[in-house]
Amino acid sequence: MKTDKNNIKRGFRLSALLLVTTLTSCDKSWLEPKPLSFFAPENSFNDAAGLRATLVACERNMRIEWYGDAPPMVTEAIFSDIAVEGTTDKSGPAQNMDLQITPTAQLNSGDYNKIGFYWTEGYKGIKYANTAISRIDQPKYKSEQERNEILGSAYFHRAARYYRLTNQFGDVPLILNEATEPKLDYQSTKREVILKKMKEDLEFAEKWVPANADKGTVNKGAVSHLLTKINLALGLFDDAIKSASNVIDGGTHSLMKARFGATGGDATRNVIWDLHRPENKSIPTNREGIMMVIDRLLIDGNADGGIQLMRNTVPFWFNNINTPNGNRGTIDTYAIEIDQVNQFGRGIGRVRPTRYSTHSVWDDPKDLRHAPGNWMRMEDLVYNNPAIKGKDTYYGKKLQLRTDAGALLTIDTIRCWFDWPHYKLYIPDPERVQATGGHTDWYVFRLAETYLLRAEAYFWKGDLANAANDLNQVRTRAGCSPLTSDKINIGTILDERARELYFEEPRKTELTRIAYILAQTGKPAYNGKTYSLTNFSDNNFFYDRIMEKSNFYNKGVITRHGDEYKLSPYHVLWPIPQSAIDGNSKGRINQNKGYAGYELNVPALTELPK
Repeated sequence: MKTDKNNIKRGFRLSALLLVTTLTSCDKSWLEPKPLSFFAPENSFNDAAGLRATLVACERNMRIEWYGDAPPMVTEAIFSDIAVEGTTDKSGPAQNMDLQITPTAQLNSGDYNKIGFYWTEGYKGIKYANTAISRIDQPKYKSEQERNEILGSAYFHRAARYYRLTNQFGDVPLILNEATEPKLDYQSTKREVILKKMKEDLEFAEKWVPANADKGTVNKGAVSHLLTKINLALGLFDDAIKSASNVIDGGTHSLMKARFGATGGDATRNVIWDLHRPENKSIPTNREGIMMVIDRLLIDGNADGGIQLMRNTVPFWFNNINTPNGNRGTIDTYAIEIDQVNQFGRGIGRVRPTRYSTHSVWDDPKDLRHAPGNWMRMEDLVYNNPAIKGKDTYYGKKLQLRTDAGALLTIDTIRCWFDWPHYKLYIPDPERVQATGGHTDWYVFRLAETYLLRAEAYFWKGDLANAANDLNQVRTRAGCSPLTSDKINIGTILDERARELYFEEPRKTELTRIAYILAQTGKPAYNGKTYSLTNFSDNNFFYDRIMEKSNFYNKGVITRHGDEYKLSPYHVLWPIPQSAIDGNSKGRINQNKGYAGYELNVPALTELPK
């Protein structure tokens, strides 16, 4: 494909910048010292292609949030109302947040959490973008369009990282230039100052980035979509409506409502299935995807091990489930008579959905996203252990959670027994005999979310009719009955996001953004409460929403290993890793309230750093 070839060429160019020439001549003149200038930045970035190579680094940095075992997106999910960490056989995974989430804890490990990943990789992405931004006038360009397109793309990548960082950590250091020498005097900058600067940059990018671009690269729709989120975060709701409308009405993107792609002729499926098939995500016919990350089998530079989505998000169904006769009922062996591991994936239940996600949020029995075939219930699986065939009458019959007498048939309902959205999480895996999730492109931004963002902007303005109209675009595509305007509040918008964007949206980020809006505006939430920025870490909508919807946190639920699920209001913001604070010896990066070191804070910067 053109997309892949272009990205590979850019990747090779980036790799070339890091190579050292190997000399093989017998002439001893190679011993003479020579300036290592060929690959110096002043030479490497002398043309537009050199600067574009830094954007390839940004694209890779964005991609790894979803890929591999225990990807960072797990951490976004478990700090929210939709899921908890389901690993129950050891201590370490983020379950008791009061004990485990501290500035000095392990914050970047699949066995713990990936809070530290977002800090470290966020600033890596900013570093790559700043290289292009700072050196934008070094090359000679064919046109003003070429220059500003590269600059706008770099602005997008920097703004994307700061949008996440300011809704994960709050006030953080704002770095606007390439670091060409060690710097140890960073200061925290107020969140609003950072977001205003990102808005300014994105408004520039919106004018120059092309509407159509290679899949996986920045396009105008992605810029406007991100700008909508930042406008919302700043409380600029008219601006958010305008930037969202630029995407919705721009003519490039549209909701996919009819069958399409390689699976479009399968009469047993529907458009929801088509939308999330790996082979359909990036084809020209699919006009719903706005920003993608690209990952393909056997393509140079693909993600390590694929997405492994089924491993992380599907239940641990093949273990600890007995038949009513007391025999082990399920097994993950492949190529057996009832091979369920390749049908549904070898899950380990790391992302354990809440009952809200699996049951209470589903308000319409016609919803295609929750329909048989798209949605899997444990009772849809069968006892498949070959060892019990001919010995146990339950072989080949559907699983059941309890005996007729009410006794549980699994020792771990947290990890081994829950429903899941098969249509989204099923990714064929040709590289492993026990499928965990292979290679696939993934949606970063999708037009369905743009509609829900505009619905939210209309809601904040009190225009419930238009809010309902936008929300219903997503609902009715899924076969649901539309909601009337009197049903629209931030809760119903969050419900629709949970149904449509499971494991696509960064749920913690979005909940914190909405908590900030409620604190900034003083607008009452649907729970009747009002909030304020003055005590944000003590009393916020983020915490109240999770306590309302989660059947785990602070309910006395304890894992097999003995850890209790606990969460506090101050977890609305994550701790700044202590290593980042300690390494900044000549300045002060502030710590968030609720964590050790907060008492040492100094006023955050209220102007752009020089």
